[in-house]
Amino acid sequence: MVTQDFLAFANLGTKDLVGLIHPAIAIIFVFPIIGIVTNFAWQTRQRRLEIKDSKKSKIPPVVGREHVQLGRWLTGSVVGVNLIGLAYSIVYKNFIINLKRDSLDPVQAILICLIFIATIASFVMLFRAKPKLWRGIFATLSGMGLIILGAQEGVWRLSDQWYWSHYYYGMAVSLLMIFSLAIIEDIYKDRTNRWRKVHIALNCFALLLFIGQGITGARDLLEISPLGK
Repeated sequence: MVTQDFLAFANLGTKDLVGLIHPAIAIIFVFPIIGIVTNFAWQTRQRRLEIKDSKKSKIPPVVGREHVQLGRWLTGSVVGVNLIGLAYSIVYKNFIINLKRDSLDPVQAILICLIFIATIASFVMLFRAKPKLWRGIFATLSGMGLIILGAQEGVWRLSDQWYWSHYYYGMAVSLLMIFSLAIIEDIYKDRTNRWRKVHIALNCFALLLFIGQGITGARDLLEISPLGK
């Protein structure tokens, strides 16, 4: 059985190996960070509640800073792995197929590539932006770029089952991560804790989406990959 699995892996073509990059990064890098960030988030909240009740907390103050730092890493990895998945679908299931059919529109292909570049640039600038206006602008541009790229031909969306679609789950969680990154500064400046409560609620929902991502991603590998046929 092991020999057969090894031979099947050895027979994978370039397209199949490139297609494994998206799920491999998600499993090896993204999901472990989700667990760590969730743990730090829980400790940060417990420490805050203990201090509010005038109790001496045994949880070190550093957990809050670590939660923010790893949360930024999580946002970058989630959006990054989303872009990798979109790039794979668009290149192999749009550009290359249409090129073989001699129906590839070079102008459209160039525009899509420029949107990729603009989306990545906007997302990088979002990490660096401090003023509220620029955070809003770069977050909007990053989100719009993802949505436009996701609407391209070749992307496996499963729109008739959107409520159980890996694409829609991934797009929703990516937008939530972008929004969370954009409001970090507001969370610490807001004395009413309104933004903090919004952050907690949205990221609890994002955690459910991450669980759905694990399930739907495994299902889609069987449906899309030739190994599953």
